[in-house]
Amino acid sequence: MATNRNDEFIREVDEEYRRDQMAKIWQRYSGLIIAAVILIVGGVGGWRYWEHVQETRAQAASARYEDALKLSGENKPQEAEAALEALAKEGDTGYGLLARFRLAAERGQQNAEQGASAYDALANDSGVPGLWRDLARLRAAWLRLDTADPAQLRKTVEPMASPASAWRHSARELLGLSGLKAGDMDYAGRWFDQIAADRETPPALRQRLAVYTALVAGGPVQVTQ
Repeated sequence: MATNRNDEFIREVDEEYRRDQMAKIWQRYSGLIIAAVILIVGGVGGWRYWEHVQETRAQAASARYEDALKLSGENKPQEAEAALEALAKEGDTGYGLLARFRLAAERGQQNAEQGASAYDALANDSGVPGLWRDLARLRAAWLRLDTADPAQLRKTVEPMASPASAWRHSARELLGLSGLKAGDMDYAGRWFDQIAADRETPPALRQRLAVYTALVAGGPVQVTQ
């Protein structure tokens, strides 16, 4: 029994000591503790508010982008371009970049070189991620397929036709077509063969490939006077 009483006394003394220590710590550092709690609570609240603002802005940008597409679908190109230009200036939601690409496409429908120039601006913008800069180069090349120097076009597009490229399917198709236009069937056939061998080639491209390979097999078209 004495042992139990001693153990209980020791525990009480120990608890009292800890309470005393906590009181001293609180007395000495209460200001810092309160400040830290305020910072933590304020930081969490600020983060939540920032997330809410970003989500609200993204939703608004999405609605504006859809409105611009609707104007384009209603054959109102000037109004669509104006809406896209306004949205393109707001690049912090992601829809600003999307609007720039769409704006280039809209201009390309009206004038191929103007559209290609708009894509050039995207391709040369260091603030645009590299993946999307490559896409801009590729789309500019598509718009210039009928007018660009074949050697320059190939120099621009061939790096994007590598097996690791996200845009390889479109790039290979473009290079093959450039060979067809130039009458270089060996060059065209090389790229069409890569399209055929790639297991991830999209079904729609495989359907077009049948036409392309038939054209290669037929050889260059002889133009007679």
